Amino acid sequence: MNWMVIKRMLVSGGKNFARGGAVSVATVLIMTVTLGIIGSLIFLSAILSYTLNTIKEKVDVSVYFVTTASEQDILSVKDRLESLPQVSSVIYTSADDALVAFRERHANDQLTLQALDELGGNPLDASLEIRAKDPSEYESIVSFLEASPALSVGGASIVDRINYAQNKEVIDRLSLAIKATQEIGFAVVILFALASILIAFATIRLAIYTAKDEIGVMRLVGAPNSYIRGPFIIAGVITGVIAAAIVLLVLLPATWYAGVKTAGWFGGFNIASYYASNFGFVFIIILSSGIALGAIASIFAIRRYLKV
Repeated sequence: MNWMVIKRMLVSGGKNFARGGAVSVATVLIMTVTLGIIGSLIFLSAILSYTLNTIKEKVDVSVYFVTTASEQDILSVKDRLESLPQVSSVIYTSADDALVAFRERHANDQLTLQALDELGGNPLDASLEIRAKDPSEYESIVSFLEASPALSVGGASIVDRINYAQNKEVIDRLSLAIKATQEIGFAVVILFALASILIAFATIRLAIYTAKDEIGVMRLVGAPNSYIRGPFIIAGVITGVIAAAIVLLVLLPATWYAGVKTAGWFGGFNIASYYASNFGFVFIIILSSGIALGAIASIFAIRRYLKV
């Protein structure tokens, strides 16, 4: 297929799109909404992932040991934990270090410091702060701690408590919220995508009906099926490209405005900065989605109404 044939197909496709008139405009609008929702889901997914990663960095499992546990026994547990493939790091805090940190945190609370002094000793426990490579591994780490014989001396456990349950609940709730948001968003995208395809389908059907005389002439002169079908597929693609261009342009001021207003809400995540740094990725997703929607609708309409 030479360039002249391609050029004629492109021109014919543009004419078919223009002939659609109000129906073509409606198709562009509904497809714009669909692509806008897809773009919104990209940003929402980025925000949720950023939030989850931020929380993951702050979540750990702390093991507090009884005051009678020796430093040697605790460091032995630390060595065993560091050998686990699930563990990213283990930080040891002695009882004395914990006491110093406690006094620093309550430097302005004289009543608490006075009560601490009256105890006449150090009531705080030594601890190990454990960070996993992945939050899903914390449960297996806790299971290891609970079953490890190194945590017992003379038949008695040297562990006072493990603060895992509360952190696990936070991670599970956030993970569940992210999953539910993604599933709902996917369902909404599918719904609007179907609406876009149906309206684009009607546009191509109208174009086929309007150009029926031209199609008849092309058949008589022996035009190949690809030449007859091509302009209608191009008309659908034009619809998707226009809708994608509108969405990409609207996202520029929208993300800038949202980034200024919401940067403090998401722990420093700026939507405008994300859009600027990931423009290529967003561009490809939006444009390819628009082209795919337009092309799919065109192909369905051609197979249904254009018998060539």
